[in-house]
Amino acid sequence: MDSYWLITLIGAVFLFLFKQVEWKGFVSVLLSDAAINPLKILILFISMTLLSIYLDHFGFFRYLANATLRRANTSQTKLFLYLYLTVSVLTVFSSNDIIILSFTPFICFFAQNAKINPMPYLAAEFVAANTWSMALIIGNPTNIYLATAHGVNFLDYLKVMTLPTLAAGLIAFVLLYGLFRRQLQAPISGKAEDIVIKDKMRLAIGLLHLGICTLILVFSSYLQVEMWKVAFFSALSLFLCASVVSALRGEVAVGLTACLRRAPWQLIPFVLSMFVLTIALKNCGFTELFAKILGSDCPILSYGLASFFTANVINNIPMSVLFCSVMENLPALLQVKAMYATVIASNLGAFFSPIGALA
Repeated sequence: MDSYWLITLIGAVFLFLFKQVEWKGFVSVLLSDAAINPLKILILFISMTLLSIYLDHFGFFRYLANATLRRANTSQTKLFLYLYLTVSVLTVFSSNDIIILSFTPFICFFAQNAKINPMPYLAAEFVAANTWSMALIIGNPTNIYLATAHGVNFLDYLKVMTLPTLAAGLIAFVLLYGLFRRQLQAPISGKAEDIVIKDKMRLAIGLLHLGICTLILVFSSYLQVEMWKVAFFSALSLFLCASVVSALRGEVAVGLTACLRRAPWQLIPFVLSMFVLTIALKNCGFTELFAKILGSDCPILSYGLASFFTANVINNIPMSVLFCSVMENLPALLQVKAMYATVIASNLGAFFSPIGALA
């Protein structure tokens, strides 16, 4: 993602220069109150990511990973199970990318000290994070983009995706355990390191904000408040509260600056540029042609498979932006079916090749 955004940005600039996309039309979309507004979607994702980054900065995920290792004692099978469960639960309520980036170094470090193969645990972490991220709309930026673009609220999304996520998560665990069962028979010789939460107050503030934010998101449709506003003001409130704590203690808010630096800001030019590219494809008739090829007889199958393989060619985020435009050519009822199929593909597509997802 560090350099992807530059390539797409150059492409978008050329499209503006050669009048393939009108600048005024693009700006009007950004300022509109329509469902497909990339700015609102980006604010929602980055705000939720900041909440997760804050918790990670103050050691929450590292502490839980260490607690998981301690609970397993010397059994690799228990460790495998506990790690899968821990990553699954955390991914549901935060961001799958943050969980993977937080847990991976810790798993590698522990495996080296314990003299065990890290591959079963890295696979369990990766599969769990990219499977259970389907459960809630906030689990993956692709979920947010696709669902928000089609006006699907938090609760409606949860109702539809709970069963597919449970089924995929359980099947994935059984397959993974069957694949690594023999390697997990050997005992663990090393011990988990001692990890202590140094700033429990700041961590508690972060957990409180994430919990309240998630709860409000669940009922956002009934409260008639847009999800991006809930996420944005939750992140803003968190950083204001943390800043007040720093001021009262006479400390410099270094941790908050570090959290802001880690936020995926490069996603902004990347998604906006991809949005420009899809407008150009729509203007030249490509998205309409693609929709005709996919047909409307069985959108769950056709859009699910097509988006799965497309994600492994251009990555799941640009795929989601592209398919969102393609779906506009379907009847409203079929659009929703195609959207959920694409959501699943955007998450599970990561299993096919490294291109399928960011982390």
